[in-house]
Amino acid sequence: MRITVIGAGAGGAAAVTDLVQSGHEVNLWNRSPETLAAFQRIGGIEYEGVLGEGLARPRLMTGDLRAALDGCDAVVCTLPTFSHAAVAVALAESGIRSDLPVVLNPGHTGGALEFRTAFEARRAGAPPIAEFSTLTYVARKYQPQRVTVTGRAKQVRVAALPGGEAALEAAGRLFPSASPVRDVLASSLSNVNMVLHPPGAILGAAWIEAKGGDFTFYGEGMTPGVARVMKALDDERRAVARAFGHELPNLIVEMQQIGTVEAAVSDTQDLAAAISGGAANSRIKAPGSLNHRYYLEDFGHGLLPFMAFAAIAGVAVPVAESLFTLAEALVGTRYDEKGRTARAMGIAGLDRKGLISLVRQ
Repeated sequence: MRITVIGAGAGGAAAVTDLVQSGHEVNLWNRSPETLAAFQRIGGIEYEGVLGEGLARPRLMTGDLRAALDGCDAVVCTLPTFSHAAVAVALAESGIRSDLPVVLNPGHTGGALEFRTAFEARRAGAPPIAEFSTLTYVARKYQPQRVTVTGRAKQVRVAALPGGEAALEAAGRLFPSASPVRDVLASSLSNVNMVLHPPGAILGAAWIEAKGGDFTFYGEGMTPGVARVMKALDDERRAVARAFGHELPNLIVEMQQIGTVEAAVSDTQDLAAAISGGAANSRIKAPGSLNHRYYLEDFGHGLLPFMAFAAIAGVAVPVAESLFTLAEALVGTRYDEKGRTARAMGIAGLDRKGLISLVRQ
């Protein structure tokens, strides 16, 4: 297949590497010329880690979206979720074919809903859209021309909006880890980052600012107290999912299925031990400052849409609300001004039955 990958960050670089290795023709698009320049200078993407070592050579690396889309069979969006709305608008204005599948890898919480709403605000008839619950890689860019991939997911939940069967099929063909679920509520509420990042980001904020992130977030930062807050947040996530008819596993079982918690872990209630012992995440450093995606993404585009789903479901989520309130005070921002609100997802005013009908037509 000819694939257009949107986004040249760590996730996009990992996806390009994996897709090129699988024999696909890949075009890479990124809005920032500076980000692309590091790859263009060496003729591709250097990679190391679980995908091996080498140089992945995309067919095209460009900041011209129309050129990147020309002749492609599917679009894979690997940008941070706070960029989804802007990308949807850019695709709508680019003249993208209405039948061209779009796969959000990841969509996180409410990604497909927000993407469709933003697209259709500019142009009627959104393309087929599928979303992964989380990125199918654990990857970081420690150097601008190289991606370090420490994990490749074994299984990640994926779902499509009604009419998005072609996108769901593309997701399965491109990413062997794709595990289809009934609807985008199930995939959205399986977003592990929404539970994994906010407790440590809030409770470890002083250490992050004092040490500049010089500690392991999932190791040294995963204390028993952080784990207790995380478990309480996870219980709220599963309660909201249950209200929509989905019985989801707890965080540790979900991470075992993804591959970021070791399969040998038997005590799935001991979050601190299970998470700190995961090889894929064990060496990852904490954020260097509060200007990091754990704060920029996982509150405004993780907890905020989660709280919108919870309100529609009629489920109380006091831990999520408390973490969210503290994050706004800590960072000094209003996430609801730019975040993934119910209105941004096109679900404002819906009740539980209405939302279920919207995602299961």
